[in-house]
Amino acid sequence: MDLTQKAAQDNGQEYAQLIRAWLASYGSDNTRTAYRNDVLLFLEYLDASGLDLLEVRRSHVDVFARVREQDGDSAATTARRLAAVSSLYRYAVTEGRLSASPADHVRRPTVDQDSSTTAALTRREAEDLLTVARMHSPRAGALVDLLLTTGMRISEALTARVSGLSSDRVVITRKGGKTAAVWLPDHTVEALRAITETTGEEITRGDELDGLIFTTGSGNQWDRTDVAKLLRRLGRHAGISRGVTPHVLRHTHATLALELGVPLHHLQDSLGHKDPRTTRRYDHARSRLENSSAHKVGALFGP
Repeated sequence: MDLTQKAAQDNGQEYAQLIRAWLASYGSDNTRTAYRNDVLLFLEYLDASGLDLLEVRRSHVDVFARVREQDGDSAATTARRLAAVSSLYRYAVTEGRLSASPADHVRRPTVDQDSSTTAALTRREAEDLLTVARMHSPRAGALVDLLLTTGMRISEALTARVSGLSSDRVVITRKGGKTAAVWLPDHTVEALRAITETTGEEITRGDELDGLIFTTGSGNQWDRTDVAKLLRRLGRHAGISRGVTPHVLRHTHATLALELGVPLHHLQDSLGHKDPRTTRRYDHARSRLENSSAHKVGALFGP
């Protein structure tokens, strides 16, 4: 059941329309997806508690936060879910549906900006995961190679286009909409060329076909939810006890880069972080193309 169906069933079509309009106010697909999932959990909580969306009080939102923490949400995840709920209620206020938001004064968990709770893979685990991915399929192998080698976000990988792929780099769209060139080692380029069935010579012949690098068998964009399921499955087959996610691979790249001596400011540039504190979160585990962390990390995963 999707978000609008849930809202329509529990609170009526008017609530579903309110939520759709609220989500549409965000320009980022990633933000809409995250907030949609967060509010779906909130609606499920309201349903189980017999509460109406527009009759919620602060105490109900406080209880929702405690429930999510008891279910294992990290401080950062709980804070994001509360941000989504607060945003929805602020939107309802601006639309004249409420006089005040019940989430305005809810205390959010403190998130340490200098540390991360994400557990990186060891070098051996990363190598085993890549081996299993390559055995699974060329597409899975290429994606895991790309994520481990460059540390790019899954959204950046899944929206990368064939036209942006050249002999030693790929152009991606960073968070916020800016484009950036990411350096790639030979084995990563070869893996991407194999799944796109291109050689790089198409542009000189004038017959270059554009499209997404990662697609399904029917040619559609590979859904990040399906990618997440695949990575978890590959992780289990590789004997990795904890869950493997796209962010775990990004974290693994950062950790390995630091262990290999990549300067923190170069890693910040490679990962596309605006705030250096975000990059420092990886430092507990001990761009510019010429300084890219992919130079060193990518060498670990070559033939």
